[in-house]
Amino acid sequence: MGNCCSQGKPGDDKGEATADNGGASNTINGGADDSSQPKIAPASPGPNAASSKPKPAGPIGPVLGRPMEDVKSVYTIGKELGRGQFGITHLCTNKATGEQFACKTIAKRKLVNKEDIEDVRREVQIMHHLTGQPNIVELKGAYEDKQSVHLVMELCAGGELFDRIIAKGHYTERAAASLLRTIVQIVHTCHSMGVIHRDLKPENFLLLSKDENAPLKATDFGLSVFYKPGDVFKDIVGSAYYIAPEVLKRKYGPEADIWSVGVMLYILLCGVPPFWAGHPWIKEDGEAPDVPLDCAVLSRLKQFKAMNKFKKVALRVIAGCLSEEEIMGLKEMFKGMDTDNSGTITLEELKQGLAKQGTKLSEFEVKQLMEAADADGNGTIDYDEFITATMHMNRMDKEEHLYTAFQHFDKDNSGYITNEELEQALRDYGMHDGMDIKEILSDVDSDNDGKINYEEFVAMMKKGNPEMNPKKRRESTFVG
Repeated sequence: MGNCCSQGKPGDDKGEATADNGGASNTINGGADDSSQPKIAPASPGPNAASSKPKPAGPIGPVLGRPMEDVKSVYTIGKELGRGQFGITHLCTNKATGEQFACKTIAKRKLVNKEDIEDVRREVQIMHHLTGQPNIVELKGAYEDKQSVHLVMELCAGGELFDRIIAKGHYTERAAASLLRTIVQIVHTCHSMGVIHRDLKPENFLLLSKDENAPLKATDFGLSVFYKPGDVFKDIVGSAYYIAPEVLKRKYGPEADIWSVGVMLYILLCGVPPFWAGHPWIKEDGEAPDVPLDCAVLSRLKQFKAMNKFKKVALRVIAGCLSEEEIMGLKEMFKGMDTDNSGTITLEELKQGLAKQGTKLSEFEVKQLMEAADADGNGTIDYDEFITATMHMNRMDKEEHLYTAFQHFDKDNSGYITNEELEQALRDYGMHDGMDIKEILSDVDSDNDGKINYEEFVAMMKKGNPEMNPKKRRESTFVG
């Protein structure tokens, strides 16, 4: 999908191209220019990188802004699962693995203006940004050919929440409370990641399976937008019959999602007033669990802090291999925290940025996170350090990313990372203090031969990442 080592700076317009798009606007512009932001240094390929012959690049697609690909070269397209205003969803099967997914196909002839094209591109960027978050449908890949854009997603065999509600007639308060807790958590996750869904309704929540207690997943981010957490949030309490004035004026903020949650509660309970203070799981000392809501940036920074220095350097290389659409969400989050537009995040800006997401940390805790992400030790977090520390660990699920990183360190193309190559890598990134090499080798070099082979390198990268353990993964499912 992505072009390795082609990452742009915040606000940089990558992939601007002109092509035949079947009736859609043919000028592609990814966003406003923001030349004040630094660019991530690309990973330099190792000497043996030339041996990996890349596929010939096709013409640039006007929607995704990268070489067009035939989705049918990877997947077999099967029966129709559902259809909406812009797209039709089919069952699809990976030809190599036999895994089943859902493929949402959007006809480019329906993208009649620049805004339609930008909506599709933004949907892909947002789904990449939210990848790995619980209860959100995961995007597996995006493809564009001459006629269509294809989004391959996990498959939810249980269908829409709307159909489940119709089949049941109504939910009890307890059942509705359980569902709404999940929905509110999903909304919080999106908002903490700087995303407003803007189209929350029972049709856009899917059930992982047909089981009664199947997990719920949010889907259809076609109307979603990025925003800066904390900018316009309001506490909204009111009747589900009332339409938020911001929606009527087409001025969307996070409150629009909150109104939608209220409407869904009304539908679930079929007549019981939503957000009524008497609900046992809303009122003070009620049944709602006293568990703090997760902040994605905070959890990723903590995970990054626990890594050894070599793994951090390897992630820096992988970060340089991510496509623009994969890091657009993190780019927006960086710009949101960089309030003075200096191209770096200071300790105070990090503290304020985490506070806007509802995170309460001591000065010492924030300083620890700052020091973990600040690889060069200059007292601030620059753009590439931020992307490296906050990207989701499933980026390492791609074999090409892991292999490219290994090649980057294996300078002599021996198939091993030697003591000297490891030392040089840490030195190149300003992370060598003379005390790390022996400890890293002891932890990574499982066969004790004094060097790191590819299998040992992969094991190090996957260690401590629960999402990287295939035995713990649920089978991918999605019905659109």
